[in-house]
Amino acid sequence: MTEFLDWAKTKLQVDRRLIAIYCIVYFMWGMGMDWFGAQVEIAKFTYWWQVITCYIFYMVPISLLVRKLPFHAQYAYGLVAMGLLEFGGYALQTSYAYPNNLLDQFFNIRNFSLGMALFFALYFPLGNWGVGALYKAIFKKEP
Repeated sequence: MTEFLDWAKTKLQVDRRLIAIYCIVYFMWGMGMDWFGAQVEIAKFTYWWQVITCYIFYMVPISLLVRKLPFHAQYAYGLVAMGLLEFGGYALQTSYAYPNNLLDQFFNIRNFSLGMALFFALYFPLGNWGVGALYKAIFKKEP
C-alpha cells in the first residue's frame, strides 16, 4: 500500500499552474455538460456544486494520475473511475436521469449508466490532452 501511495504522491506533485488549468477547464467543462444534460433532458446533478466535487475533487486527481499513460490506458482507467462515479451518483440519487431520455430511448434504460460511463471515460485522455496543450501554449514548456 505504501508503494502505491508513494507512486500516487509523485504523480500528484506537479506545477500549481497546471493544477489551476485543470480546475478551470474541468469546472467549465462540468458546468457546460450539466447545463447541456438538463437542456436536452438526459441527466443532471441534483445540486450545481456537485460539479466541483465530481470534476475537480474526483476527476482532476485521476487525470493527473493517468496523464502520462497511453490513450487506451487512460480510457480504461477512466472507465473504471466513471463507472464507480455513475453507479454511486444514481444509487445515492445525487444525479438525476430524466425519464425516457434520449439515451434510454436509444440504448434502453438498463444501459443508461453504462452508456454514461463509456462516454465520460473519454474525459480523461481528452482532458489530459487539452489541458497539456493549453499549458504548453501558455507557459511554453511541457506540463
